[in-house]
Amino acid sequence: MSKNVVDACIEFSIESGHSIGFIPSRRQVEHDGGYVNNWTTAEFNAHIKRSNIETILTRDHGGPGQGTDDDDGYISLSEDCRHLDMIHVDPWKKYSDFDSGTRWTIDMIRFCYEKNPSMFYEVGTEQSIRKFSTAELNALLKTLQRELSAPQYKQIKYCVIQSGTSLKESINTGLYDEERLSSMIDIVKKYELRTKEHNGDYLPPTLIKQKMDLGLDSINIAPEFGQIETRTYVQKIKEEKPELIDFLWQICYNSKRWEKWVDKSFQPFKQKEELINICGHYVFSNDDFVSGIRSHFVGIDTDIKNNIKKKLEELHSG
Repeated sequence: MSKNVVDACIEFSIESGHSIGFIPSRRQVEHDGGYVNNWTTAEFNAHIKRSNIETILTRDHGGPGQGTDDDDGYISLSEDCRHLDMIHVDPWKKYSDFDSGTRWTIDMIRFCYEKNPSMFYEVGTEQSIRKFSTAELNALLKTLQRELSAPQYKQIKYCVIQSGTSLKESINTGLYDEERLSSMIDIVKKYELRTKEHNGDYLPPTLIKQKMDLGLDSINIAPEFGQIETRTYVQKIKEEKPELIDFLWQICYNSKRWEKWVDKSFQPFKQKEELINICGHYVFSNDDFVSGIRSHFVGIDTDIKNNIKKKLEELHSG
C-alpha cells in the first residue's frame, strides 16, 4: 500500500459510487508512523476522512508481534480505538496455540471495548499465519460467544475464513479448496457473522466472483496494488532513465523487505527486477527513493492511479 494506492481507491470510490474498505497493517500505518507515507494512525484517519467517502477503516492484524517491534500490541490498540472503525484482532502469529490465541483474542476485545464500545472487530487469521481446521474455527466462535458479554460479542462483525490462499514472490501460491471454503462459510454464518478471506492478491477476478457466489462476503487485496505502482515506475525508468534500475534495486535490496516473500532458491543479485517487483512498494517513502527515483518522474502519480483504478474496475466487473 502507498499514498497513491490510497488516493486511487478514494478516486475510484468517488467516481464509481462503490465503497472500499482500507486495511493497513501495523507496519504500514502505526501510532508512531509506518512505511506508508510515514503516516501515523491519526494522520491516516484524517487523510481518508477528508475525502468524505463511505468507507470503513480497519486495522489489519492488530495484536502482539504484528508491528515492527515484538511487543504486546496494546499501545497500538489504544490508538486504533481512537481513530479506526474496526480492528482485526490477531494474536495468532505470536500465540499459535489454540487456547492461548483464543484467550488473547478475548482479552484484546475486552480491552478495546473499554476504550471504545463502538469499535467493531474481525477475528481469526489467515492460513499463512496459523491454519485453522473447521472444528477449531467453530470452537473459536463458540468460545467467544460464551466468554464475551453480549454487547462485546455483538461488536464482532467479521471472521477470517481460509480456502488455501498464500503469497510468495508476486504470485498466489495457494491451492484453492472449495469444500473448505464452503464449510467455513457455513460455520461463520451460523454465528451470524460476515466472512473475509485474506491474501486475495493475484487471483483471477473470475475465481474471486466464484468465491463470492459461494457466500464469501469480502476479500483483502494489498500487495498487488503496490506492485502495480512498482511496475509503473519500472516501465518509466526503462523508457527514460534505464541507469536508475540498479539504484532502485539497491534500495529494495537494502530494505530486506523481500526476504519474507521468497524461498532459498531466490537469487537476489540475478533476479533484480523480480526483487524490485516483490518489495518496491515498501520503499516508496524511503528518502533515497524520494530523492533518487521519484524526483525524476514528475507527474507519474497520475499514471499510477489510473493503472490502479483499471485493476479496481476489473475486479468489480469480474
